[in-house]
Amino acid sequence: MPREGGYIVVGAVHRGWMDPFLIMHALPLQPRLWFLGSGPSAFSARWREWLLHRVGGMLPVWRGGVGIDQHVASARAVVAAGGVFVLIPEGGVAGPPDRLAPFRFGSALIALRTGAPILPMAIAGSAELYVGRRLATQVLPQRTARDLLGASWPSDGKLPEPGSRAELDLAHHLTDRFAELLGPAVAELYPRTVDPPGKPRRLRRLTWLFLARPRDAR
Repeated sequence: MPREGGYIVVGAVHRGWMDPFLIMHALPLQPRLWFLGSGPSAFSARWREWLLHRVGGMLPVWRGGVGIDQHVASARAVVAAGGVFVLIPEGGVAGPPDRLAPFRFGSALIALRTGAPILPMAIAGSAELYVGRRLATQVLPQRTARDLLGASWPSDGKLPEPGSRAELDLAHHLTDRFAELLGPAVAELYPRTVDPPGKPRRLRRLTWLFLARPRDAR
């Protein structure tokens, strides 16, 4: 575990509203963690907005409104101030509970452009919540984008121009490395969170406390 801030967390899988709290539980209280999160979902009710203002650490994303540059600037500011910037490459909570959903490459672009150390974290158990549910996280060894890319790192040591085709190709390679690193960790971690069929599942509605419940779950 890094003793100081100035790094990025890349976490998966993302299956529920509890995941940011699991990440906060696994890491030190200081330096502060900052998350990218869906603005429309977070600010859909006054009590949610109140809670976010109390907890803090959320940078809202308004899909279709801004490009990656604003998020890169936010990440650079957090890292430069000694904070921790959290990225969840799946971008949403849909997907199987025991394995990864497809990763979006925006997280890799942010990691490349900031050049910050990367702390991978596996998360499991949050797809269904109830009283007594077991949840788990596993922090993996700190890496750098250069470590993860290996032979794919530019031979001259210089990163491609922002927005270029070469940069997008490199981001896709780094996204694949994220998945290769976290996929096995999630697959190993998830069985530890599975309860036997006969275990009582009281207050299962906690699963949807911050989420819109799909029609097939109502």
